[in-house]
Amino acid sequence: MWIADNWTDYEILDTSKGEKLERWGDYLLVRPDPQVIWDTERKLPGWKRMNGHYHRSKKGGGEWEFFDLPEQWTIQYPLCQGKNTLTFNLKPFSFKHTGLFPEQAANWDWFGEKIRNAGRPVKVLNLFAYTGGATLAAAASGASVTHVDASKGMVGWAKENARSSGLGEAPIRWIVDDCVKFVEREIRRGNHYDGIIMDPPSYGRGPKGEIWKIEEAIHPLIRLCAQLLSDEPLFFLVNSYTTGLAPAVLTYMIATELKKYNGTVDSQEVGLPVTASGLVLPCGASGRWETK
Repeated sequence: MWIADNWTDYEILDTSKGEKLERWGDYLLVRPDPQVIWDTERKLPGWKRMNGHYHRSKKGGGEWEFFDLPEQWTIQYPLCQGKNTLTFNLKPFSFKHTGLFPEQAANWDWFGEKIRNAGRPVKVLNLFAYTGGATLAAAASGASVTHVDASKGMVGWAKENARSSGLGEAPIRWIVDDCVKFVEREIRRGNHYDGIIMDPPSYGRGPKGEIWKIEEAIHPLIRLCAQLLSDEPLFFLVNSYTTGLAPAVLTYMIATELKKYNGTVDSQEVGLPVTASGLVLPCGASGRWETK
């Protein structure tokens, strides 16, 4: 498992009864997590003095309950053992999210080091780029990045994070578009990238109502993206939060479509340490291809 254990502004304090108690900077949140199926005693006082609690509804969805939580605040991440500091603007919004997936820091450090050690200009494509965590990590490491997301609001949030991280003038191309259609156009344009990152949702809709189901669409998209790789690609990263897509499945798809390149594939669960237990909470999986 790849563990995101370099955070100072974020930690999972405890987990119990389908929920996790998290510290986001100075604030404590309780959010549901489907992996937390154990019923351990809640000894930490934070369970009773949280700043926000997301209550899952039995009918689907849910709602936030707030206790002295600001509308927005920031936390920082020391990228690659402190060589660069990224700043993220957080705010609770629909379906329990805050605008950041902290477990992805394990991947930020991985490809950030590869970009810095490449010894040449690196172009990166970030698909389903959300609020820009991977985009900022790649740009801070020296890459030129194309950031693509179907949500105009998410791209705006990512730009705000870039400015807060001192990357407002970094070579980042911001694109609001359906990711599959954008990739198809880039192929026709003859554009190529040295690194590709994709963090697709399990289910989603594009800006014109296009339906995305990861089990049906992920392999065709990997095949398309393989056509966008440069002659000497650096890395290829696919993230999954879908239970049915085991790490071995990610390895199989990536290895099949990138077999003409001289590289290796490894796929693992990604996780976050839990302070109270000393154990690690699994938070999805990642498939990594890298050049030999």
